[in-house]
Amino acid sequence: MDRKLLEILRCPITKQPLKLLDSTHLETLNRLISEGEMCWADGTAVTEPITEALVTDNQTTIYEVEDGIPVMLEDRSLAADLIFSQ
Repeated sequence: MDRKLLEILRCPITKQPLKLLDSTHLETLNRLISEGEMCWADGTAVTEPITEALVTDNQTTIYEVEDGIPVMLEDRSLAADLIFSQ
């Protein structure tokens, strides 16, 4: 993920700054995905592991990064509460 791009990106929902999701929380996220516990904001289940993600500074919303491109769509966001409560 390009650091300069990361500095200017903001959550489209909350306008919070974003940062890379650290490896520990990414592992937790992927464990929850494998257990069928994670759904996109539109209600569809997340079925594939995520290799890179961004999280809002207030740790409420996660966005997947696919091939270096952040997917900043509200319907494709994830609630971060389960990840940060583990």
